[in-house]
Amino acid sequence: MWSDIFYPENPWRREQLIRRSQELHDLMKNNFRATNQLIDVMNKYLSCSFEHIKLNESATLRENCDMIIGSIHKIQAEVERIDVKLKEKLEPTLYEKLRNLPSLSSIDFKAISTAFTVICGVGTLGTSALFIHLVRNGTILANVSRTFLKIGATTLGTIGLAVVFLGIDMIIEAIKGKIEGDKLKAELDQYDQALQEFRPASEKYQDNITYVLAKIEILNEYKMLG
Repeated sequence: MWSDIFYPENPWRREQLIRRSQELHDLMKNNFRATNQLIDVMNKYLSCSFEHIKLNESATLRENCDMIIGSIHKIQAEVERIDVKLKEKLEPTLYEKLRNLPSLSSIDFKAISTAFTVICGVGTLGTSALFIHLVRNGTILANVSRTFLKIGATTLGTIGLAVVFLGIDMIIEAIKGKIEGDKLKAELDQYDQALQEFRPASEKYQDNITYVLAKIEILNEYKMLG
């Protein structure tokens, strides 16, 4: 491109824009995967019947964000429902103890398991661990939902690069290069601002779910050994 001679930063900007777009796509894809992992443990340990969500490659970023937000809201609503039921069925001191699994005696755990069995149809260490995790980290679910909302509200989209025709005048091409350069810079700034918030929120969300999966596995192995 003649414009690349006059504006040598344009090829770099194009490359960076592609990389930012790919990172945003990968983060969203991993968020869907993490959400489905959470759905699986909710269905297994809290007897829920949530369906998996699927990233729609042809949909907008906002539509995909809305899909995850909807799933998180359903999870939060179910946790709140269980929490209300537990408060009704457990003694206040035992309900507070539930938030600290290591402090529970075998008698305490039996009472809690019974309550979970009545409410969820199952009562295990995994059930307790999952519930505690979701209650303790409710703010994280809320925070990532807010981040998804903010990202979905941006005007991020694909950038149409100027088509270079053979034989076009160098000066005209240079002017077009300047326009393209300005567009590229504006798009990059927008991607950088979005990723600055979306990246850590997504990683925290994914790490949080990975942690509870490991915690449940460890507790269940401990129960089996016991």
